Amino acid sequence: MELHTQIDSAHRPTREASASGAFRSRGSSRGLFPRILTFSILFCLWLVLSGQYDSFHITLGVISCAIVVIFSGDLLFPGAQIGGLIRLGFRLTAYVPWLLYQILLANFHILYVVLHPKMMDLIDPSIIRFQSMLKDELPLVIFANSITLTPGTITVYVSVDGEFQVHSIDKASGEPLPGEMEARIVKAFKED
Repeated sequence: MELHTQIDSAHRPTREASASGAFRSRGSSRGLFPRILTFSILFCLWLVLSGQYDSFHITLGVISCAIVVIFSGDLLFPGAQIGGLIRLGFRLTAYVPWLLYQILLANFHILYVVLHPKMMDLIDPSIIRFQSMLKDELPLVIFANSITLTPGTITVYVSVDGEFQVHSIDKASGEPLPGEMEARIVKAFKED
């Protein structure tokens, strides 16, 4: 009888508290909330990109998104907890307006370069190499995409350990890298 109790308690999922106060099952990063959130994001994206709101297309969207969530539901938020996801969402939402402002400024700079009578003197393409202080894959991807979204720079290469190679159309476009953009992403993800 005592042996049976030990086996049962060994097979029960234990819960551990995280720093954010949320609980998750030990040994399982397949929580329900990250999967629901992934499904919601995918389905909203499906609706926006398809532009079709009849029952046939909505049913296809639900089936497609469900299949993706079944096979890779923890891809976007591996081992995530509800409290941490909500806080991350708010911090990333605060980053987006700053990024849009930087994109607008870079557009005006590229417009100036293109319309300048001595355009060929201003254009000085180069590859900038730097080591990022970001450690996780998602912040690295967001940083690389932010660089590429900003006109005048394109991320050419990113390694898993944070080595970047960025093509810059002129010195002014490449000077701020990694700089404030990286610092804001570090702050959003609370990386040290």
